[in-house]
Amino acid sequence: MSDLSATLSRVKPSPTIAVTTRAQELRAAGRDVIGLGAGEPDFPTPPHIRAAGIRAIEEGRTKYTAVDGIPELKAAICEKFRRDNGLEYSPRQVSVASGGKQILYNALMATLNPGDEVLIPAPYWVSYPDMVLLAGGEPVIVAAGIESGFKLTPEALEAAITPRTRWFIFNSPSNPTGAGYSWDELRALTDVLMRHPHVWVMSDDMYEHLAYDGFEFCTPAQVEPGLYARTLTCNGVSKAYCMTGWRIGYAAGPERLIAAMRKIQSQSTSNPCTISQWAAVEALNGPHDFIAENNAVFKRRRDLVVAMLNAIPGITCPVPDGAFYVYPSIKGLIGKTSAGGARIDTDEDFATALLDEQGVAVVFGAAFGLSPNFRVSYATSDDALVQACQRIEAFCAGLR
Repeated sequence: MSDLSATLSRVKPSPTIAVTTRAQELRAAGRDVIGLGAGEPDFPTPPHIRAAGIRAIEEGRTKYTAVDGIPELKAAICEKFRRDNGLEYSPRQVSVASGGKQILYNALMATLNPGDEVLIPAPYWVSYPDMVLLAGGEPVIVAAGIESGFKLTPEALEAAITPRTRWFIFNSPSNPTGAGYSWDELRALTDVLMRHPHVWVMSDDMYEHLAYDGFEFCTPAQVEPGLYARTLTCNGVSKAYCMTGWRIGYAAGPERLIAAMRKIQSQSTSNPCTISQWAAVEALNGPHDFIAENNAVFKRRRDLVVAMLNAIPGITCPVPDGAFYVYPSIKGLIGKTSAGGARIDTDEDFATALLDEQGVAVVFGAAFGLSPNFRVSYATSDDALVQACQRIEAFCAGLR
């Protein structure tokens, strides 16, 4: 259609959602498909959080609320930042939205002008560049390859900053790699940012509580208090609290920025789901013992997948620090042809042929800005992971 917005031509649909949808379609058609594309825990929302949602319905808490969150949830978020990160915020510095994605989008919409640049380390979460484009900015991709543990070096960050740089988007532990930055590694980046006072920091901490092997999470404004006044610290209840469908994300930052984000939200969605907000209050204030229990399962699955994939010739799979993804390289498989006759020239070719020939759905690395790789979400059952890895092994064994 010629009458659609020209902005749409700059963006593409989410590849991760596309992979999950394709896997569901094949299953509906009778195919035996194992989906490793979805970035959500397979655990149910904990009972005490579900009960809080039910209680909100039964008590009639189903009306409009303040645009960017009820006071009780903002208070719980302030306490969370104080407790977990040593960061002090007032409720007027807090924004609540319908998922972490809306938080990031609101901030970009509120701040970007044409020509403004946003630095995004690659591999990146698939939505970052497209949200920047929708908001009228220019994504600047900075490679952080397997040789640096999928972590941005201070030298690469310094070299990418220009007078037009508006934001630096930071994500640790990372989607898609699970790589996490230590305090010293993050300090090296914040030292660079302190030399460039026009650059703001958007820290996506969604996987904060999903960390393994003693990895200690830290966030930029915590490591460098000098960045506090130009950092938006973003988080949500989706991953650690198994609440992906409840759609609650939040952020804290300078009051002027939060007010601008509130204005954007007031003219788009208005308040997040009231019931979900009350459930999120319970998630943040209630018992957290289930997180360690879930993490023990995730760690076991991580170790299983890493071991099985690294046993396959041509695949190299680093061990992630957190989240629930691995991001193996298939550099050793490029240029080969599958048993079904598919030529593997790219990681997208690999993912397509793997789905067609073995019924395993993964997300190709080009979607995350770094190839040749693919992403596996191990937030599914051990049995499904073993079967999937066995099928990947069989697929690779058939390459010639």
